[in-house]
Amino acid sequence: MPELMVNSQAVDVSEAGWLEDCRVWNDDIAKAIAAAEGVTLTDEHWDVIREARAYFDEYGLVAEQRVFMKLMKEKFGAERATQQYLYTLFPHGPLKQGNKIAGLPRPKGCS
Repeated sequence: MPELMVNSQAVDVSEAGWLEDCRVWNDDIAKAIAAAEGVTLTDEHWDVIREARAYFDEYGLVAEQRVFMKLMKEKFGAERATQQYLYTLFPHGPLKQGNKIAGLPRPKGCS
């Protein structure tokens, strides 16, 4: 099984780089996954990551895209709840890349 080195500790990830156990996730793991994805995390990235994790923690599943966009709009306003905005943060897709960095399970339909 592939591993990601975080603070001198090995963390199990899938062949595609998804965290195998979302319970071990922390900010340092997020930074390591982001670096592997070529993403430099900003406060705006963290807002998206924390919203995605909060939804997962509450409901036990990854938010569907339309549900997540509604949550972002309610919390951060319409300008931060568009596909265009989220793709500027996560160029390989907010659902795929954002959730991957957030340490969440791979959403259905994401390769």
